[in-house]
Amino acid sequence: MSDEISVEQFVRLAEFRASLRSFLRHNERACRESGLTPQRYLLLLAIKGAPDGSERMSFSDLARRLQLSANTVTELCARAEQAGFVTREPSESDQRVTYLRVTEDGERRLAKIVHASDARRDELLETLEGLAASYRRATSPP
Repeated sequence: MSDEISVEQFVRLAEFRASLRSFLRHNERACRESGLTPQRYLLLLAIKGAPDGSERMSFSDLARRLQLSANTVTELCARAEQAGFVTREPSESDQRVTYLRVTEDGERRLAKIVHASDARRDELLETLEGLAASYRRATSPP
């Protein structure tokens, strides 16, 4: 593999970065139009999209997933709960664990943001695929 980066790769990388920023800006606007902060949107998305498919997450799993401190996640969740976007659910197997689940109102707002971002997400994925193809061509043996 060569250490050289082609002009095409730089072009694709710059295009991807611009597309990513455009997506994030659009998504932030959609959040605000739906009455959520971008941070609350990410919280609801993490919970609804729990890796195990349960649509719930513990505070510690959320801290890892969002890459935030436990204190920050606790405060974020408390505010989201007060606003009616999440509810607490005790673990059936471990009394020390509490899960968070998205409420109907939270789900409605989350879905609105996801749908509002569909086209931008598709554009971003196309750009990412082009970047990946460019890097594969550059690193594949002649």
